[in-house]
Order: sequence, then structure tokens, then C-alpha cells
Amino acid sequence: MSGPARKLQIEDVLRDRGSRYAVSGRAATSRADCTAFINDLKRVRKFAKATHHSWACILSEGGPLKDDDGESGAAAVILRMLEREGLNDVVVVVTRWYGGVHLGGDRFAHVVTCTRAFLEDWRKSA
Repeated sequence: MSGPARKLQIEDVLRDRGSRYAVSGRAATSRADCTAFINDLKRVRKFAKATHHSWACILSEGGPLKDDDGESGAAAVILRMLEREGLNDVVVVVTRWYGGVHLGGDRFAHVVTCTRAFLEDWRKSA
């Protein structure tokens, strides 16, 4: 990807039973762009300490990519939301700092909340 990529980060989307969530994303046109963004995110001390960085992207040339990063099913939730939005070439990463309490199905609702917040802000900043 040439030039600076458009990006967005919301650091404290929500908290639940000790877990904290953030969402980040940027324009991406290849798997390498996605990987570079996630690696850059993990270099930031605060994000390096996170438990999970679940992400998804739909590439115009290459199709869907996703990775749960240990948060089983989270990337599929992000991917479905990107598909519904019709948003291609943007990688969305939902970051979770585990707070010591299992959230069960609520964690999927939190991934939805984070992704929705990202999509709303992304549209506004277009």
C-alpha cells in the first residue's frame, strides 16, 4: 500500500467484568497490509499486553481474511458485519484485555458493539 493509510482507533469502547475492549482499523488492500497493521498495533505497549486481537478484512482482490487470535468465533462476527456493510479493503481489529471472568456469549455482543462503533466512525470520517 503506497502512502499513508487511512486509519481509526477507539481505545476504550466498553468494559465488562474486568475485560476491556478497543477497536482499530485501517485501509488495507492485501494480506501484507493487514499483517503489518496488526504487527504495528502490537508494538504499542498498551496493545502488546492485550489478550486477543481478533480481526477481519474483505479484500477486493483476494476475498475474506480473518483471525480469531484465540477468541473463538470473534473474527467471523467482524467479517459478517463487514459483509453486511459492503466494506472492502479495510481491516478491523477488536482488541480485548481479559479481565479474569469468562463472558460467555456476551463477548460476541461486545465484538458487535466494537465493530459497530468502528463502522459508524469510519463512515463519518469518509
